[in-house]
Amino acid sequence: MTNIASAHISALTQNNALKIANNWHYEAAYAFYDAMNDQEDYQELITPQLRGNRYFQVVADAALIGFFCLEPLTNGKVEIGLGLKPEMTGQGLGIKFLSMIEAFVKTKTDYTMILLSVAMFNLRAQKVYHKAGYQELERKMVNTNQSTYEFVILAKPISR
Repeated sequence: MTNIASAHISALTQNNALKIANNWHYEAAYAFYDAMNDQEDYQELITPQLRGNRYFQVVADAALIGFFCLEPLTNGKVEIGLGLKPEMTGQGLGIKFLSMIEAFVKTKTDYTMILLSVAMFNLRAQKVYHKAGYQELERKMVNTNQSTYEFVILAKPISR
């Protein structure tokens, strides 16, 4: 098993972007998060010009275990989109993975608030986010994956 504690973060490579986009498939309802289910997200993930310098990979023991994207907002806020390798989900690694991303944002950026957006049905992720200290800001309907879904928006200030 890969040791998440030994993981490091770097810019997402094209090879790993293609692995995530084409090979990462989540089970049951979580297939909602497969990149191929939203063509706009898929194209952004596989196209270097669309990814820009906002996508990062998390690698441990030479294996890709996750990724995240930083979407700058106004007033020092950043929205983070993230994904843990499908085989590693549901094993209690979410807090460690999220903490690693938060530490990166805290030390490598000037953002003052992190926002996370999660589909309402994804109670597993919501539990992790609440445990990590995120508070619900709002709920909103979002057009994605060829339909409209309710999402929960959560926020947490970055303490320095």
